Amino acid sequence: MKVGVVSDTHRMKKSIDKAIEYLKDCDLILHAGDNFVDSKYINQVTGIDIIAVKGNCDYENVEEELTIEIENKTIFLCHGHKYNVKHGVDLLKKKAKDIGADIVVFGHTHIPYKDEEDSIFFINPGSTSIPRHVNYKSIVIMGINGDKLDVKDVKL
Repeated sequence: MKVGVVSDTHRMKKSIDKAIEYLKDCDLILHAGDNFVDSKYINQVTGIDIIAVKGNCDYENVEEELTIEIENKTIFLCHGHKYNVKHGVDLLKKKAKDIGADIVVFGHTHIPYKDEEDSIFFINPGSTSIPRHVNYKSIVIMGINGDKLDVKDVKL
């Protein structure tokens, strides 16, 4: 399954439209918050199912975090601000272990990040709109096929 991962889109449609060019071949899209309303726009334009959570800049009455199953992988999706991700993934790691997550998808920092710790993959796609500490906007395309996980950074 091909899964697009986006975060921190911040209602900047020009940047979102650029990301959509890479997302249009995905089977599913995950949006890790800021701005939740953009997930609706992405769905309308692509017709692809999208699972989204709200971030610290969102005011919709929607979930702040979700645990989902994709291809026998447990994925924890959150924005990350409640897990102090600007200072590392320690709190996310604890949460992932507590719930048995294989993959953690988060945002908030606007910095692309991918790492594996204790057999848990941590993925932050960066920001489609306002990157920090890098000079490019970004998303992630994640391929899940059985036990194989292929995570590709996409610079927009």
